[in-house]
Amino acid sequence: MALSSFFSSTRAVLSSAILLRVAFLLYGLAQDAFSPVKYTDIDYFVFTDAARSIARGQSPYARDTYRYTPLLAWLLYPTTWSGTWFSFGKVLFAVGDIVAGWMMYRILRTHQGLSQERALKYASIWLLNPMVATISTRGSSEGLLGVFVTALLWAALSRRIVLTGFFLGFAVHFKIYPFIYAASIVWWLDDKSNSSSSSSPISRTIKFLNAQRIGVALSSLLTFMGLNVVMYIAYGWPFLEHSYFYHLVRIDHRHNFSPYNTLLYMNSSPKASGVDHVSFLELERLAFIPQILLSAVIIPLVIAKKDLSSTMLAQTWAFVTFNKVCTSQYFLWYIMFLPYYLPDSVMMRSPRTGASLLVLWILGQAAWLQQGFQLEFNGESTFIPGLWISSILFFGINCTILGFVLRDIRTRGQSPLFGKRKR
Repeated sequence: MALSSFFSSTRAVLSSAILLRVAFLLYGLAQDAFSPVKYTDIDYFVFTDAARSIARGQSPYARDTYRYTPLLAWLLYPTTWSGTWFSFGKVLFAVGDIVAGWMMYRILRTHQGLSQERALKYASIWLLNPMVATISTRGSSEGLLGVFVTALLWAALSRRIVLTGFFLGFAVHFKIYPFIYAASIVWWLDDKSNSSSSSSPISRTIKFLNAQRIGVALSSLLTFMGLNVVMYIAYGWPFLEHSYFYHLVRIDHRHNFSPYNTLLYMNSSPKASGVDHVSFLELERLAFIPQILLSAVIIPLVIAKKDLSSTMLAQTWAFVTFNKVCTSQYFLWYIMFLPYYLPDSVMMRSPRTGASLLVLWILGQAAWLQQGFQLEFNGESTFIPGLWISSILFFGINCTILGFVLRDIRTRGQSPLFGKRKR
């Protein structure tokens, strides 16, 4: 009864979410002050250093390893002021978490027709998630990303075409990877068959290129290109190099759950002169092929017309799983879609299945983190076989979960696999 009463109050849930983040912020300040192991994410220092470069009239890319849009550095400009303003960015990201969670709740209520209590329960997967709160209060910008991506989903479901294109273009400028949602949104916009089998190719093409799809394409392109032109005029080639092209050849083997982790480590080591080495660069670039084909082409075409929000979950899960760099922050990219997928999912119809997959996902991370701890804190070389095997294990677990999600979405509206559906 207590839980039912709690989830019947929007104020109670949002207040708890705010208090959770305040607690983590205060704890982080204490840990940074008294512990040799710092709470603040190293990326936050990169962000704030870039903001200081802007304050001095320099480019944010004067800070080595800053690989983001200049907009992020400008948003964190107040961190250059003295005193407690240094934590402004963490507060901003935490506020972004709350706003994203509230928007999730509104989508669940308005577009999925859930009761207030059920909507708050599922939105709490994000709002009351310690992992989400920790990552934002450590200084990761995923909280802001959550706002942009959730706003994109809301605009698409509301069929606000210009806003959909705007949020898509803005999100891609901010973080690149949301481009994968373009195909699913465009394909979903006409949820009816485009034409009969007897229609000519020209007729099918004309019917496909409807006003909504053209509107989203133009709006997103104008937003994306407009932002890029402004940033290029302000910061020149370094903007394109560090914000976009760097990610094509990125070699990052630290805190990387990806099965490419060991490969990246080997490729980052100095090559002895006079010794032939197999070049891994092309193989690293080939890693984009299955990732992009699956997340941006195959999944949207197969299931987007069934359920847009669940399709975006599957796309993101595939993108993160097959990415050559995968850190804990990336998990938030698909966690933000779980509240929309779970209410009618196989995980809820068969709690044992859901619990088993969750335990596997946690154990896969734990196995990797144990090897990572030995490497980072004990100085043991665990890249082979420890980290490599645990990365393969975690990759397999994520592929298994993705398979369940895809099969579940494809069979919606048919005879359920794991019992009767409940609203």
